[in-house]
Amino acid sequence: MIALVSALVAATFAATGAVAARQDPASSPVLTEARRLINAGEAKTALAKLRDLPPDPDGARQVQITHLLGVAYYHADEPAKAVDTLRPIVDRLEADSIERREAEQILGLASFVLGRFADAIPRLEATRRWTPDNLELTYALGQAYIQTQQPDEARRIIASAYRVAPDSAAAYLIAAQMMVRLEMEEQATAALTKALAIDPRIPSANYLLGQMALFRGQLPEAITLTERELALNPGHAMGWSQLGDAYTRQAKWTEAIGALQKSIWLNPYYSAPYILLGRSYIKTEQPARAESMLRRAILYDPNNRSAHYLLAQVLQQMGRTEEAKREFDIAERLTGSRTP
Repeated sequence: MIALVSALVAATFAATGAVAARQDPASSPVLTEARRLINAGEAKTALAKLRDLPPDPDGARQVQITHLLGVAYYHADEPAKAVDTLRPIVDRLEADSIERREAEQILGLASFVLGRFADAIPRLEATRRWTPDNLELTYALGQAYIQTQQPDEARRIIASAYRVAPDSAAAYLIAAQMMVRLEMEEQATAALTKALAIDPRIPSANYLLGQMALFRGQLPEAITLTERELALNPGHAMGWSQLGDAYTRQAKWTEAIGALQKSIWLNPYYSAPYILLGRSYIKTEQPARAESMLRRAILYDPNNRSAHYLLAQVLQQMGRTEEAKREFDIAERLTGSRTP
């Protein structure tokens, strides 16, 4: 997540910096050159030049130097130093100036990158006032609200990105999906429950609730919720795969095979149901079918250790020892251990 946000906002900072440089013709040659280097992706070189500058008795000029140092630190992948440098001077920059906006944006994103979500929020909110359509900033702000246990604010921000009403079932669903990814299960459950209360037929809500139940090992609940999703959306390939997964954990192999076959008929390019089918066919003593499914899984996911290990077991059972050894060796290289 952090790397994604850092990469996505780089172009925004570069553009902002270019504007700042053009709007300040009174800058010293060193500061102008430092800004040019930052914009050109040479932040470390800019830092070297800025660090060599002696302290400037002119308070305004020293603020300008410190501002550029903070910008350079951020672009040099030193977010902590960027925060420490910019925080003392950001309020001394002229309100609504390009420099102030840039400093606010960097403080928000650098704090986000550092996991200081509460510090990031006011800076990101300030930045959104002048760049409301910047999706990267909206994404970071929504994540920060989730991380600080503010689900209503998170939903408000996320809804704006997806252009849905903040109190709609869709807004609760989309926010819940992000909460699930961040492992904020309690928030996600509350949001999904609310989405279903608003619209009992909204797609994916029951699926996600079933997914969390499956992760908790609550298999009957996972099956009930997933079946509820499939009753609303029988073309949900991941739902059929999830149902098959739950059945394999209950050792209900016949039911698992039926669900997993339906999953791959809808989406034949996802490796997980093939692996589960391979295991189910092993348990029902159908080694040839197990081999076929596991080879398909490896075709779509060559580095899946479980697929190689299970295939090795099947080949070993079929007396094809050399092939089995090759698959065991691949599985061992992928994890350093033959333990499944």
